[in-house]
Amino acid sequence: MRKEACDVVVVGSGPAGLAAASAAQASGASTTIVERSREMGGVLLQCIHPGFGLKLYGEELTGPEYAYRWLDQLDGVRCLTEAMVVQARRGTDDHPDEGFTLWVSGPAVGLVRIRARAVVLAMGCRERTRGAIAIPGTRPAGVMTAGTAQRLVNIDGYLPGKRFAILGSGDIGMIMARRLTWEGAEVVGVYELMPYLSGLRRNYVQCLQDYDVPLYLGHTVTEIHGDRRLTGVTVCQVDEALCPRPETGVLVPADTLLLSVGLIPENELTRMLGAELDPVTGGPLVDDGMQTTVPGLFAAGNVVQVHDLADDVTMAGELAGREAARYVLEGPEPRSWSRVVAGRGVRSVVPQRLRLPVRSRPELAIRVRRPIEATCRVTVSANGETLIRKRLDYARPGEMIGVRLSPRAARALRPEDDVLVEVSEG
Repeated sequence: MRKEACDVVVVGSGPAGLAAASAAQASGASTTIVERSREMGGVLLQCIHPGFGLKLYGEELTGPEYAYRWLDQLDGVRCLTEAMVVQARRGTDDHPDEGFTLWVSGPAVGLVRIRARAVVLAMGCRERTRGAIAIPGTRPAGVMTAGTAQRLVNIDGYLPGKRFAILGSGDIGMIMARRLTWEGAEVVGVYELMPYLSGLRRNYVQCLQDYDVPLYLGHTVTEIHGDRRLTGVTVCQVDEALCPRPETGVLVPADTLLLSVGLIPENELTRMLGAELDPVTGGPLVDDGMQTTVPGLFAAGNVVQVHDLADDVTMAGELAGREAARYVLEGPEPRSWSRVVAGRGVRSVVPQRLRLPVRSRPELAIRVRRPIEATCRVTVSANGETLIRKRLDYARPGEMIGVRLSPRAARALRPEDDVLVEVSEG
């Protein structure tokens, strides 16, 4: 077993990991990045559609183009590919109460034990599968996640079917509806359980409306048919409690069912290292510096919460990398926190804690519980005093809302204050 040491280890090389590693190294911390795939870049490499970089660069890049911009910024970063963290613990042999020890294994690197003073978790998330949502029926070929189909088409060059049904209106599913149509396949419909869209409206317009792919809200797949290969699915409307109405069942012929029914943050390592998780987002609780509840352990990107845009993931990764380097080079600082609380109309808000005194202008990332297709407002308050009020033309669960605290609002916070975030009509 080889032994190594560095200041910061970044786990994962998607948009969050690349940005975190680049920022940590540029800040003066020796950095190692660990990636389990053969190539760096994560899911960006299979996203050959445009739409990346508009926020950061003012350009419309494909996923690989966006990834290579960040790969070019990894000067000095030690990169371990085809390598997986198989075990991790807090503390090192020399300092049981400080730093971290990670055991990394892979065909090219063998077994490596890495001592690090800080860790950035950027493992992203994985798709929910048929098993996760328990669709009844036979088990034929032709049932797969939208991301699997995306890799088959864009990386491996296979078209996995000719007539597709898509369950769920997540962004990957809608993007694949367009992609499969380009390749000559037929997409008979996108069926969404909820009475509203799950993904971005721009994807609905550009990927479904522009290609006459029908969207059925309030519908779900209740049975899968076929022996060796899928022959069709039964689709039912659902009632207000989201329970299928059997009398509305329709057999939809199809040879492939794509599942775009949500993402699960990959937090096995987070749990192993003892960080507290948010039961709503599925990711770790973080402060406005992306530090988890474990000192020296940072997290960024979709492992914290599922983002809408890769640009936002990148900015969170940069912040985590800079803060991890600061932690290593300047040491931990005594801090107190204000807790951020999701109030009326809000499903989740990240970060869940604000460090005091607040140094910068922290941005709160908010998701609402239900769509509001009218003028509405976000209110941030503490101790009954309104800190921020922001008007919106609409609010949708599939589109994250960003609210940045002003310096005055940040200075008004006191230790143990609860910061209440609400979204309401009017």
